[in-house]
Amino acid sequence: MIKFDFTTYVDACIDQNTKKELMTKKEKIDKQLNESTMNGWMDRIDENLVWKIKETAAYIKNNFDCLVVIGIGGSFLGSYAFDQMFKCYFNNKNFEVIYAGTTLSSRYLDELVNYLKEKNFCINVISKSGTTMETTITYQVLKDLLKRKYDENEWKRHIIVTTDQEKGKLREEVNQEGYPSFVIPDNIGGRYSFMTPAHLLPLAVNYHIDEIVTGYNRGKRLDNYAFEYAVVRNCLFQKQKMVENFCVYEENMQPFTEWLKQLFGETEGKEGKGILPTSNVHTRDLHSLGQFIQEGNKILFETFIKVEKSNHYIDYNGMDLHTINNIVEDSVMRAHFSGKVPCIEITLQELDEETVATLIYFFQLAAAYSGFLFGINPFNQPGVEVYKKEVRESLGA
Repeated sequence: MIKFDFTTYVDACIDQNTKKELMTKKEKIDKQLNESTMNGWMDRIDENLVWKIKETAAYIKNNFDCLVVIGIGGSFLGSYAFDQMFKCYFNNKNFEVIYAGTTLSSRYLDELVNYLKEKNFCINVISKSGTTMETTITYQVLKDLLKRKYDENEWKRHIIVTTDQEKGKLREEVNQEGYPSFVIPDNIGGRYSFMTPAHLLPLAVNYHIDEIVTGYNRGKRLDNYAFEYAVVRNCLFQKQKMVENFCVYEENMQPFTEWLKQLFGETEGKEGKGILPTSNVHTRDLHSLGQFIQEGNKILFETFIKVEKSNHYIDYNGMDLHTINNIVEDSVMRAHFSGKVPCIEITLQELDEETVATLIYFFQLAAAYSGFLFGINPFNQPGVEVYKKEVRESLGA
């Protein structure tokens, strides 16, 4: 169960007439969303595809020591964030999954190659275009390692590709080499692709994707909450609140805030519009940025993601440490609100696979709604191509 509070620490900071007016636009914006050519993420995933994903995950676990997921951005961050949220901090006993392809650091890639030399590893390379620089370089280096370790008939068994159905360099390679492959549909963009093989295949190795699918579909019931969240954010933006600070109180939820930052930043940040997403992990960041938030420039509002219950009990002077953590969270919201920082609260009853999948759909829907409220296309990212063009020219590519 998920609870939403868009009023307690917000209402005094926004214009209620503006909120009422924006809330009347839901029917119009739902029509825009339903008519979009990029709304495939709202559809139910095919059961046969789920079965194929689970079958491939079993093949990976039964034949290899390790899975290396190579990707970057929207087609990568969701599964990484989900995995980190449930992965043990220490002595992790899950099948080893390494998320790579996010950096041009020679040190990182050199150490990764040396680590994998003695591993019987499998690659899942994810890229719709097949030309993303970081993904391409990492894939080529690790494929070369496979070729040095195994003969041709063997190394090809170690590669699984997730890409466009018909075009792109990776699809050409699949057609030539015969690798197993999955498709990122044309009507789903990277940052909205959680319910596709790009995310579900890496997750199926260690998690119950049936529960993930169920939770994701339940998120569709939260459309009114998602729209209200988008409206409240827009009202705050009109009050010069230009930055949204996502706050979590569990260290392993930090990668989830990275997923949120791409989702909202890439959806809204165009045509000189949008809210800048940033994030804090508390209580850690209260000791670095807490002073600015409390008394600094009032350019931001906060969205707190709270976990009500925990399966881990630590006694501290007769109190459950998780209870103390939540008391701190409630106290911080009151303190920041007293400092004229609006605070939205989203409360998860517990942190489980189904609930997190529901939350993912909620945020995707809210981001799409928010884009339409800003009057921009929520599903493109033309600005990203500017730096890529500069890099290609600099490299003479």
